Formats: sequence, structure tokens, C-alpha cells
Amino acid sequence: MTSQTKNIPSSEQIRRAPKVLLHDHLDGGLRPGTIVDLARGSGYTNLPETDPDKLGVWFREAADSGSLERYLETFSHTVGVMQTREALVRVAAECAEDLAEDGVVYAEVRYAPEQHLEAGLTLEEVVEVVNEGFREGERRARENGHRIRVGALLTAMRHAARALEIAELANRYRDLSGGGVVGFDIAGAEAGFPPTRHLDAFEYMKRENNHFTIHAGEAFGLPSIWQAIQWCGADRLGHGVRIIDDIQVHEDGSVKLGRLASYVRDKRIPLELCPSSNLQTGAADSYAEHPIGLLRRLHFRATVNTDNRLMSGTSMSREFEHLVDAFGYSLDDMQWFTVNAMKSAFIPFDERLAMINDVIKPGYAELKSEWLFRQTASTSGSVTEES
Repeated sequence: MTSQTKNIPSSEQIRRAPKVLLHDHLDGGLRPGTIVDLARGSGYTNLPETDPDKLGVWFREAADSGSLERYLETFSHTVGVMQTREALVRVAAECAEDLAEDGVVYAEVRYAPEQHLEAGLTLEEVVEVVNEGFREGERRARENGHRIRVGALLTAMRHAARALEIAELANRYRDLSGGGVVGFDIAGAEAGFPPTRHLDAFEYMKRENNHFTIHAGEAFGLPSIWQAIQWCGADRLGHGVRIIDDIQVHEDGSVKLGRLASYVRDKRIPLELCPSSNLQTGAADSYAEHPIGLLRRLHFRATVNTDNRLMSGTSMSREFEHLVDAFGYSLDDMQWFTVNAMKSAFIPFDERLAMINDVIKPGYAELKSEWLFRQTASTSGSVTEES
């Protein structure tokens, strides 16, 4: 299929396309103006800028360092203003609104409850008010003509010692009517903090028939991925981009997968790939060189995600725009990534299937029909001119 006949989407079509997001951090997606407002109201005085536009630029530049550790330092400011009930409700509601405005129809947004206790909230209160914010954001989105469903992932910090406690918290809030906590995660710097430090939490989640993902294979390599899967039993890999280290591409274009890469592909273990974030933390040098291109070609269960929208200055639409530019991806490719993500979500099978069949596929079918009619009109016009 040539570039003229391939259904490559426009930026406007990318924005309207139904999208599914599995890897997005609540404290990495605040609006700069909200940070300034919350800092002013709470007396937080450590912001590097108080002008929202300049603050947004600061976050992107500070995160664009090539170091995961430096990248993570930027969160001291967002977490610093997310310590009260009002702040958490506002941030969660705006998160759902912003994602829905960008065409996201299903999102799993993660956060670490243990990081929001400085003003006296309990772990349980943090979970309850964030859920309240997500429901409010879903309601506002509906009023604006958008549909979105948001589930929460509770994250434990891998350098701390509260993983089992957070896992138990995630399990207690898993069955809330209207939407609750859909799973568990660990996050933070990988080097020196292997996932096996929290093996008791993962074994607990498995005993409870619950779901979890693990940040692995982002800045650290194959041992992190191997431990997350084979020791801890992760359902998904948070990032997982370094699986590329177990794949050899020969000069003639042939590919050989190592045993770990083969296992990940054969078992259809989802990879929560975050292209812009990976560039910032040094996991890839450019969009064109990002492993997602090869992983897509080899039919790994690859998904597209934002990671931290504020720090990366990104959105789901921007991520897909970069991939369309780099790889010439079509609407069919976008649908493939989106269906992959929905298949990998931590909600019941029948609900995932309904989202795929009733929301995602019809949405892409409509966009493809628009493209087809434009192509037909263009072809008809050229025939008329020649005649």
C-alpha cells in the first residue's frame, strides 16, 4: 500500500480517534495553572516559577535531562501541592477532563497514596477523594460531549517499605460501584531497588486474584524485566522498552529473539510504552529509533502511553502524531495499538469487549470512512480535470 492510498490520519483525526491509556501518572499530569493556584492556596513556596506558562516550560526542560533520577525530581513540586482533599479532587477531576478532551475513552491513572499524607489525610481518605475527583471529571466530560472511564492504579514506591500495605489498600477498594481501584503498581528509580524487594505484595495480589503492573525495563535492563515477570508475576510491564536488548536485528533484516523476548511475545505480556518519556530518560534517542517500531512489526503486545503529560509536554494525541510522523502509521495501526491496550486493561473481560466492539471499532470505522470519501472525492476530481 503506497503513502497515497494508506489511511494516514490528520492531527484532527488523531485527536478524535478513541484512545486507551494504561500508563499515566496523576502527579505527572497537572495543569501548570492548577499548580500555581494550589501552591498559592496552600502556602507552598518552592515553585521555580509562578507564571503558569513559564512553569510549564520549566517542567519540560527539567525533565528533558536524559536521566531517570533527574526526571523524578520534578515530582517534588506536583506532589507538594497535592496534600489536601480539595487539591486531590481538583487534580483528579481535571485529569479525567483533559484526557476525555483528547479523545481518551478509557484510562488507568496511577498514583502513590503514601505521597499525599503530609496534611493529615489517611491512606483511605486519599483513595476516596481521588476516586471522587475521577467521578466528577467523568461527569464534566459527559456534559461537554465526551465519554471516558477512569480506573485508578495504586502505586507503592520501590525505595520505601509500604508495598504490602498499599497492595492491601488496592484490594479493599477494588469493587467500588461506579469505578474504583483496578490494580496495583510499584514505581520509582529501578537501579538498586529490584521488584523482588516487594515480593510479599505481589504474592498477596496473586492470592487475591487481583491485577498488577510493575515499572520495569525503563532505565534498567533485562534483569528488571525478568524479575518482574518470572519472580513477581506481573500482568503488564510498565514501560518494558528495554526488552529490545534481547532482540538481535541482523544486517539482512532478519530478527532473532532471545528467550526472554520470546516469552514476553508468546505470553502476550503487554508493554506500556511511553515514547516521549523514553526519549527524556535516555531509553531511546529519537522517535524514529524508538523500539516501538520494531516491537510493532514483530507483533508484541505494544501499547502507546503518556507517562507524565506535564513533564513530557504531551498527550495521547501528540504521542500518536510523533509515531505517525516517524513510522507512517495509519488509522489501522492506531486501532491496533488501541485494541491492544483495551485487551490489556484491568477491568472484566466483558467490559473490555464492549469497549472494543461498541466504542473503539465504530470510532475508527467512522474515521476510515471519512478518509475513504476524501480519497474518492480527490480521485473523482482528478478524473474530471483530465477529461
